[in-house]
Amino acid sequence: MNDSAFVCENRTIDIKEYQRYTYAIIYTVILVPGLISNVLALWVFHVYVKETKKAVIFMINLAIADLLQVLSLPLRIYYYLNQSWPFGHVLCMFCFYLKYVNMYASIYFLACISIRRCLLIIYPLRYKATERRRDRTWCAIGWFIVCIGCLPFPLLRKNSDSSESGKSEICFSELPMVPLTLASGVTLVTLAELIGFLLPLAVVLTCTWLTAASLREKNCVLQDAGEKHKALKMVLSCAGVFLVCFMPYHITFPLDFLAKSNKQLSCAFRTAIQRSHPITLCLASFNSCLDPVMYYFTTDEFKRRLSRPELVESFHLHRRMSCSTTEVKALQSEQEGGI
Repeated sequence: MNDSAFVCENRTIDIKEYQRYTYAIIYTVILVPGLISNVLALWVFHVYVKETKKAVIFMINLAIADLLQVLSLPLRIYYYLNQSWPFGHVLCMFCFYLKYVNMYASIYFLACISIRRCLLIIYPLRYKATERRRDRTWCAIGWFIVCIGCLPFPLLRKNSDSSESGKSEICFSELPMVPLTLASGVTLVTLAELIGFLLPLAVVLTCTWLTAASLREKNCVLQDAGEKHKALKMVLSCAGVFLVCFMPYHITFPLDFLAKSNKQLSCAFRTAIQRSHPITLCLASFNSCLDPVMYYFTTDEFKRRLSRPELVESFHLHRRMSCSTTEVKALQSEQEGGI
């Protein structure tokens, strides 16, 4: 028994090193493309796309959620490479909290995009571009629910003791958890799984089925069929992001809780979960790179605006407007000087 405990303890030390290198490498891979693509997405949506009939408001909020998460990655990479956190407990908890806000905000807005595109196809006369105010209301409600719902993630972590140099040695998921009864832990995990993932997934899959079913209608004209194919492509893309990025994490999430809370589990089982859970958590962050790809291949305006002629034209237009503004200011200054 003592030998088994010693081997398991050594495995735990090795797993911590494995987890830190896994996070550092994958977050570094995500950082640059995620930053560039989401900045471009916000630029395109803000400057060029004026109509909201294709759920642009939800896409803007989705890009904001992704960008916020990407901006926190440099601090995470620093921590996992240096194995210390000199930025204080508050910033640690904020970055930790931001990770889950991004995940569940992305899940919410992907579900909203799917619903919006599905309703536009099924009820084209009721859901028009004039629904901008309603979309903004749903975005505000979503942010509020997600921000409140994700508070248990940082609140259930205890502050770590600082070293003599004043630097906190551990941060993020390595922080110890506040003691919970098994019933409380199971309740929180179940709520997170049902409300945070399974319900939105059911919504996205239902919208996919309804949109695909609308293509089989006999009164579908050629132009209408083209719009329905585009809507189906968008909804399928949302479902694909769900299955690739968020499903693996929500499979290992309850298993990881079980492995950490039940000391009677075998060392091999705990080791397998502790090795797979960091990978699924990084996959959940990978949606920051996949979402802009979804915009590009499912939104004609986005693809057109990012083509080279459009980019060159927009930069020339911006330069001409800047020059015109400068000339006007110079002329006003000369007139004031003459007076």
